[in-house]
Amino acid sequence: MSDQAKDERAPEEIEANQASGAKAPGAKASGERAEGGVDGDYEALVRLLKENEELKDRALRVAAEMENLRRRTARDVHDARTYAVANFARDMLSVSDNLRRALDAIPAEAKASGDAGFKALIEGVDLTERAMLSALERHGVKKLAPEGEKFDPNFHQAMFEVPNADVPAGTVVQVVQPGYSIGERVLRPAMVGVSKGGPKAAAAEAPVEPGPVNEQAEKDA
Repeated sequence: MSDQAKDERAPEEIEANQASGAKAPGAKASGERAEGGVDGDYEALVRLLKENEELKDRALRVAAEMENLRRRTARDVHDARTYAVANFARDMLSVSDNLRRALDAIPAEAKASGDAGFKALIEGVDLTERAMLSALERHGVKKLAPEGEKFDPNFHQAMFEVPNADVPAGTVVQVVQPGYSIGERVLRPAMVGVSKGGPKAAAAEAPVEPGPVNEQAEKDA
């Protein structure tokens, strides 16, 4: 082969070799970059999902805390409105008791004497007592007069027992001093006498269970 032919083929071979040699490393580098890019995107996605879950959990906890705070505040406001006058009402009970004692201390003969002035005084004291109790009731204070009811240690204070076989044991048969409640709380328990020796209080009746089905009655119906 002549030198001229070698020189003519040399540039073509050189270009082909350069093209093939340059293509392989470039393709490999491009694949590595693509693979590295996918891994980086996946890690970023996982990180963002984790941060999103943390933020969602934090938001739910904050919402729950705010709801508990709202309920607690509403309960405190309700209690403040309901029981704000408790101490004042408790002090007024002694005044009401004194008015009642004054009325009970008047002899029956004096009440029946017919004296106009004395009768007006009795009516005035009675009206004053009723007006005071009515004012207390408007502020949530209720009178407890549980005679004939079952003894409840949450609202009653037993002072003595009365033997009585005619009424169920544990029944309030006498009220020594009426009690008072405000809202769901006891302002002053009722002082009572409780029966003993009688039959036990009747238990709640069990529900009647249905009997067997009467097929003939169903056919007639």
